[in-house]
Amino acid sequence: MTYLSRYCAGCDEDRLFGQFHEDPVSCPDVADGDCPEWACSVCGDALIIGLPARAAVISADTAGGSATRAA
Repeated sequence: MTYLSRYCAGCDEDRLFGQFHEDPVSCPDVADGDCPEWACSVCGDALIIGLPARAAVISADTAGGSATRAA
C-alpha cells in the first residue's frame, strides 16, 4: 500500500494517509486508474488529492472582439 504524510483535520496533526486501493493505479473511479482518494491511517478521515483544475473556455466574438467565458 502507498502512504504519504499530510495534515489530518480529524487528528489535528500530521498523519500517514494510505490509498484505498491496494494497487495505486487500479482505481475504478477514474479513467487513468490513479486514485485521488486517501484515508488517514489513524482516524480514517478522507483526503482527495490531485483533482483536475476546472477548465475555462474562452472564445472571442468575431463581430465585436469581446471575450466570453463559459464554465
